[in-house]
Amino acid sequence: KRELVLEVDALRRRLDHRDSLESRLIGRSPQMAKVRQLILDVAGAAVDVLIFGETGTGKEMVARCLHDLSHPGQQNYVALNCGGMSDNLLDSELFGHEPGAFTGAQKRRIGKIEYASGGTLFLDEVESMPVNMQIKLLRVLQERVIERLGSNQQIPVSCRVVAASKDDLKLLSDQGKFRADLYYRLNQHPVRLPPLRDRTDDVVPLARAFIDTFNRALGKSARGFSSEAESLLLRHRWPGNVRELEHAIEHAVVLAGDQP
Repeated sequence: KRELVLEVDALRRRLDHRDSLESRLIGRSPQMAKVRQLILDVAGAAVDVLIFGETGTGKEMVARCLHDLSHPGQQNYVALNCGGMSDNLLDSELFGHEPGAFTGAQKRRIGKIEYASGGTLFLDEVESMPVNMQIKLLRVLQERVIERLGSNQQIPVSCRVVAASKDDLKLLSDQGKFRADLYYRLNQHPVRLPPLRDRTDDVVPLARAFIDTFNRALGKSARGFSSEAESLLLRHRWPGNVRELEHAIEHAVVLAGDQP
């Protein structure tokens, strides 16, 4: 009897998770159904994940969903964009430092990897990470320990690392621009987000969801789209993907008059 109760509880949680994902990762296309299933498959396992997708496809939303489904409690979700950061700044951001580790380091600083321990560390634009930082990240993934700058003390960490890239990391590794060993270590559980132009079935449902969101946020009462407007939405290529669509709908709701 106890085993049956546990199975029913597990099934109920899985259905709740599926409903939650469908409300957050909106789309009726087969591509998005596959993405949601991949999230469900890996959320309960302590594995690292690599997300591929063009800018604006929703990589951080996927990372956040993975975290929320994996950690229903209060564990930390920590995000860091690796793009445009110097080696020293990225080193300090990831690993933290001790007082006196470098000029201006007056206090101990806990790095993002340590702060995320027990939860999720999301590394966006990981393709921009300098090579020496790639080596240090690979060690974290393999050994699950860090050392703050200015210290030799090894600190155990247990965060799930979710990395995201807008570029083809395999191609970059073949070109010697990204460490192959780090790529293969990250790529054990890949999630590929399709561009919006390849899942046009999702454009109108997403647009309607954004209308509801901005109606609530802006106190508006926009009701939907004319057939002509829907046709325009479907014809546009959306080079900025979901982010571009979101901004377009926000602009439209702001300009729309209140409707009875």
